[in-house]
Amino acid sequence: MPDQLTNDELLRFAGNVLAIESRAVEALRDRLNDDFIAACELCLQTTGRIVVSGMGKSGHVSNKIAATLASTGTPAFFMHPAEASHGDLGMITSQDLLLAISYSGETDEVVTILPVVKRMGAKLLSITGNPQSTMAQAADVHLDISVAEEACPLNLAPTASTTATLAMGDTLAVTLLKMRGFTAEDFARSHPSGSLGKRLLLRVSDVMRSNDRVPAVQAGVSLRDGLMEMTDKGLGMTAIVSQDLTLEGIFTDGDLRRTLDSGADIHKTKIRDVMQSDCKTTSADVLAAEALHLLEENKITSLLVTDESNKLIGALNIHDLFREGLM
Repeated sequence: MPDQLTNDELLRFAGNVLAIESRAVEALRDRLNDDFIAACELCLQTTGRIVVSGMGKSGHVSNKIAATLASTGTPAFFMHPAEASHGDLGMITSQDLLLAISYSGETDEVVTILPVVKRMGAKLLSITGNPQSTMAQAADVHLDISVAEEACPLNLAPTASTTATLAMGDTLAVTLLKMRGFTAEDFARSHPSGSLGKRLLLRVSDVMRSNDRVPAVQAGVSLRDGLMEMTDKGLGMTAIVSQDLTLEGIFTDGDLRRTLDSGADIHKTKIRDVMQSDCKTTSADVLAAEALHLLEENKITSLLVTDESNKLIGALNIHDLFREGLM
């Protein structure tokens, strides 16, 4: 029969699991020595790719480490060690680095492929919990991720050890990111469909309306004609420009309400008399995320886009940015 634990006992047990895993990760800090520096240098010297391989739970961790390396500027992919012996070793070239992961350091499927990898001239970086293991001894560089105990009360299921392995993989990937000078913009280029990619790559020029989709009238037209332009373009505002498209002002839905409240005649009133000459603008090369910040900061819904000569070249509103997933 399973143990009948009170809620307090369950929470204490769960807290102990986290404490064990935390200690396993904290212990890694004392092992950041010359071996870790050598591992980083080995990765940086690799002209090919880092091929990450592990079996079972270590295989799942290996897959994640490969993905993290690849997304942070270090070309990498996961290779299943069992499949490697049946043809997938063809993925590896002499310019590559095999990052082999096994807590025991004796996993048969991984150990089997090591002689072939060494024979072809590829370098080997191993991460194990046993510095005396076959994998550790065969490696050009070895990283020790041994743990005092597993969080599993049976001390059988890989728990603290896989957490330590993942933490070491993240440490390696992020340190390489720093050494390569990898930037947020670089990260965004490998994540173009993600929200971060859009925030870091999307420019105003990519989302703004241009040409005949931009509402604009000259200052001498009547308020009625200005309203017709606003209705036609559907942005809730219109720009007021000179003949050469120099921006002179803006007229918005809010201005319309205030103008009608004052009793103005829309047929006789010139739009220059009711426009706002001090309007918020942005430029086409500004990040769309910055334009969104400008809209939110000023509590407005539309922006006009001008060039360096203050000529009107586009317009956008908050709905355009919403459609691009920036909100």
